Amino acid sequence: MNLTGNTIFITGGGSGIGRGLAEALHKLGNQVIISGRRAERLQATIDANPGMRAVALDITDPADIKAVAARLIADHPGLNVLINNAGIMLPDGADGPVDDELLSATVETNLLGPVRMTSALIEHLKTRDGAVVANVTSVLGFVPMAIAAVYSATKAALHSYTLSQRYLLRDSKVSVIEIAPPWVRTELMNSSEEARAMPLEAFIAGAIEQLGTDANEILVGPAVSMRANPGPGEHAWVNEFNDMMAAG
Repeated sequence: MNLTGNTIFITGGGSGIGRGLAEALHKLGNQVIISGRRAERLQATIDANPGMRAVALDITDPADIKAVAARLIADHPGLNVLINNAGIMLPDGADGPVDDELLSATVETNLLGPVRMTSALIEHLKTRDGAVVANVTSVLGFVPMAIAAVYSATKAALHSYTLSQRYLLRDSKVSVIEIAPPWVRTELMNSSEEARAMPLEAFIAGAIEQLGTDANEILVGPAVSMRANPGPGEHAWVNEFNDMMAAG
């Protein structure tokens, strides 16, 4: 991916990894447009980064996605990079009845949102040089966290979708990248001060460095070994990981 001269749209860009990526890419000379549902977060981010722009978006609303995509294409015809970052993570309880509202919100946000957002922009992106679709998944798509089983499952599904998308777009102008963060210090699951999690600044620095290469999977720090886990013996590490999490 070219790291400068792009017009980049980032969903969920008002906090956490989304904001970190937005600010880093903004500093590199890209036109960055962020989106989210919390207007105050968006405003704080663009106030701190003059020249960055924001648009309100409910990633769970198909009509809103179509409307925002149309506005982006009209207002920013040079748009050539989409980073599907918006996501929610809530503890569920796969060992009993799962709250249906939680289930629907997680699937709508983490899986259907990126699919719908890409669908709304893909024909435009196919016309742009250096076009990129980057899907932010998680190492929990490879080594699931049992207490957030639905979240982990949506990230595994988005990983699978990304593989198919990359194959189908292999002869187009669009490169498809997967960013699979490890545990990072963000607001997800109250991890902002979690000592076991990777500092956000360190993750962003590593991710940006890899984005500047031809890599189609961005794996920083602990993500490398967790990405390698799936296979016939994967249950041992899944059990070990979840035992560690349960022990605090």
